[in-house]
Amino acid sequence: MSPSVPLQEMIRAIRSARTQCEERGVIQRECAAIRAQFRNTDNEGRSHNLAKLLYVHMLGYPAHFGQMECVRMIASPRYSDKRVGYLGAMMLLDEKQDASLLITNSIKNDLSHSNQYVQSLALCTLACMGSAEMCRDLAPEIDRLLRSSNSYIKKKVTAHPSVLIVVSSVLTCVLHGAVVLITQLCERSPETLERFRKTVPDLVQIMKGLVISGYSPDHDVAGVSDPFLQVRILRLLRILGRHNEAASDAMNDLLAQVATNTDSTKTVGNAVLYETVLTVLDIKSESGLRVLAVNILGRFLLNNDRNIRYIAMTSLQKIVVTDHIAVQRHRGTIVDCLKDQDASVKRRALELSLALVSASNIRSTMKELLIFLSSCPPELRAHAASGIFNAAERYAPSQRWHIDTILHVLTTAGADVRDETVPNLIQLITNTSELHCYTVHKLYRALLTDISQQPLVQVACWCIGEYGDLLLKGECQETEAVQVTEDDVLDALEIVLQSHMSTPTTRGFALTATMKLSTRIIDNVDRIRSVVSIYGSCIDVELQQRAVEYNALFKKYDHMRAAVLERMPVIQKNSVGQTNGEVGEETVKESQAAKVAQKEMALPPLLPHQVSPSDSHSAPDKLLLLHAAFESIYAPLASAPAVTVYEKNGVTLTISCEQQSDSGLTVTLTASNSSDSDISGFTLQAAVPKSVQLQMRAPSRDSLPANGAAKLTQLVILNNPNKVGLHNAR
Repeated sequence: MSPSVPLQEMIRAIRSARTQCEERGVIQRECAAIRAQFRNTDNEGRSHNLAKLLYVHMLGYPAHFGQMECVRMIASPRYSDKRVGYLGAMMLLDEKQDASLLITNSIKNDLSHSNQYVQSLALCTLACMGSAEMCRDLAPEIDRLLRSSNSYIKKKVTAHPSVLIVVSSVLTCVLHGAVVLITQLCERSPETLERFRKTVPDLVQIMKGLVISGYSPDHDVAGVSDPFLQVRILRLLRILGRHNEAASDAMNDLLAQVATNTDSTKTVGNAVLYETVLTVLDIKSESGLRVLAVNILGRFLLNNDRNIRYIAMTSLQKIVVTDHIAVQRHRGTIVDCLKDQDASVKRRALELSLALVSASNIRSTMKELLIFLSSCPPELRAHAASGIFNAAERYAPSQRWHIDTILHVLTTAGADVRDETVPNLIQLITNTSELHCYTVHKLYRALLTDISQQPLVQVACWCIGEYGDLLLKGECQETEAVQVTEDDVLDALEIVLQSHMSTPTTRGFALTATMKLSTRIIDNVDRIRSVVSIYGSCIDVELQQRAVEYNALFKKYDHMRAAVLERMPVIQKNSVGQTNGEVGEETVKESQAAKVAQKEMALPPLLPHQVSPSDSHSAPDKLLLLHAAFESIYAPLASAPAVTVYEKNGVTLTISCEQQSDSGLTVTLTASNSSDSDISGFTLQAAVPKSVQLQMRAPSRDSLPANGAAKLTQLVILNNPNKVGLHNAR
């Protein structure tokens, strides 16, 4: 059976997968084809299939079914099969698995092979996954190879620390093994770390010799002298110089020399430079050396290899807080990485771009981020929108720019924003009274253009309901005014109410906006009354309840409608804005004052319907509507003393509160009648936000005797699990 697809095509298919589910599908199909070919007796294509399986293993997917195939290919006489087989053994096997014992004899035979490259494969595998028993069994062969005149074989023999005890000659390969051993000891023992800090000058001299040495055919790789040893020494220097100023000073000049003299056009040189950068950033290095390290990472961002660009941005993100100015110089290159085709590079570029936003570059950077938002993958859209919101809140140069930016995000990616975006934007609009006319005109035009973005539609409906009178005036200095009639506004809201794209929450916003317009327009009040009455029988319970309450305002409490539907007051900020972790003293004082005001806030004065004693006799079924329209201000609810909230026509209503727990509040309502006539059919009602649970106990009676002969009491229990603050809508 021939291979399904070449390795390069499989890699291309996996990397082009847009979702993890699509990637899993590609890998599952390839693994099924590989299994089928492993069962075939034909050896053609085995190395090709095992190479594909090893790539699947590198991605983190199970590849254990290829272990026995590795054993078979190691025993093959062909070098190409042995090479892939040994590579698979190093990746899929370890000393704890029984399958590793099956390759011991093959390793022993290959150690005596006439070809030095076959011997090298066996030695590398032994150094990578050989157990103590395997090393003891193969010690005679290793000892024999150590006495070989071939320097290439000697280097491979000393790659494993367990064979260093038989090495007597000081060679580069021995130094490599010694550095690996010292590194492991220093990572595990603080005492050993302090002891080996004395060897920093010696390591610096060895490293300098490697940097300035000429061509060495035994250790040169792509023009770099022994890059493997250089990387090992740099890692050891990083451990020795960490949190130690003396050791760091001793290696500063060396690191600067390596950073300036290493060739960055080859992958090998980039590996040495990357280790140098990590060492510079991890030790107590000089400021100029840190800038040089950041500049090297900036050059990595221009590399054609996506992996190099990815590790460069990952490293820059770790130091963006401590070396913000140095990283800021490469902001343009980082922003350009947002256009990369690789999803991982895009995500890193987005995170780093958001971290680099400041007050000085907010306009230019935000322009690039908004362009990216319009074309970014769906899985990044929510993260990008959230980051743009946070940056705009911290560094907005003006309130108008802040509002425009948020509206642009809602227009582009409204379906992917967080739930708190709508109330936050409403709060921002409420607090900028000079932009009410501009905002309502802009939102009205956006509503006519597109109603698919639900958060945008909700904010637009809210603004039209609050500031519809400004829209109808047609006068706006900030933007081009649009002549809008009352019918045009009501038509737009009815389209939202009737659209299949509107969610129940959006319809609630539209219905409330329509109701609020009844106090802001003159000629179409009957049309509004008709629209509201239609939804009194809506299948959605929440929408039906709103419509019924609004109908009651039209019919029974029309004299209160203007007061209930007046403009919302200025909403206090729910959190203190911070910039780079700093909070101004004035901001702290304002926050403390707001908290004190919230704690002193008692339950609201309720808005009862005026009931006269004469009416109560003829209409025992009438309700005394307690319109407690609570708003959330994101503050804990405080207990309040008894307060008289209504006193008219002989009827007196008092409220007392008692805090039961962090989220529980007990409210006692007490009503009395001091008039000369009895009042029957007396009922109390209250409304709270959805997040607050309301439980009204049965009242002590359903009538109020004359002359205060008896009082009516009713217990109301409020459960506030989200600790939402409550007060009335005045």
